[in-house]
Amino acid sequence: MLMSNTDRPARLHYMANGFRVLTPGDHVTCAVSGERVPLEELRYWSVAKQEAYASAQIASEALAPQ
Repeated sequence: MLMSNTDRPARLHYMANGFRVLTPGDHVTCAVSGERVPLEELRYWSVAKQEAYASAQIASEALAPQ
C-alpha cells in the first residue's frame, strides 16, 4: 500500500546549506509560532538547535543573543 506524504509532518536534519529528509512529509512546524511551513517554502532554520522557522523575522528573533 502506497502512502501519501500529504498532510504529514516531515522530520528533517538541518545542515548549513540544506536539509536531509529523515521522515517523509509535506511540511514542518515553526519552532516559535507553531505555523505549518511547506517544505518547498522552508528557508530558515537553525543547525545548532535543529529547528525550523516560518520567516526571517522569527528566525532572527529566535537566534538573537539574549
